[in-house]
Amino acid sequence: MHLDLPEKRYYSIGEIAKAFNVNTSLLRFWEKEFTEIKPKKKQGGARKYTPEDVTNIQKIYHLLKEKGLTIEGAKKQLKLKNLSEEGHMEVILKLEQLKLDLERLRENL
Repeated sequence: MHLDLPEKRYYSIGEIAKAFNVNTSLLRFWEKEFTEIKPKKKQGGARKYTPEDVTNIQKIYHLLKEKGLTIEGAKKQLKLKNLSEEGHMEVILKLEQLKLDLERLRENL
């Protein structure tokens, strides 16, 4: 899904709702259900979404609206994806350490 949003630091709930073609009430509901959505709240209660929030909303939208998953199914998918990304970082760090060890071995030959 391509979003028609200008690059900004913060977006209003109305801008996000319009970009995803959903009601603002749905965004507020998702905010309660998914810990990945954490808009800043101004003193009057107005929500300000960051680009990271928009990315997370886009993932949630895809899982719920395009793939047809339930809320619980989407939560599981997001959790698995986060664990997978953490696992990738761990593998990268181990490979970098292995590379350093091999370079030291080659120097000592």
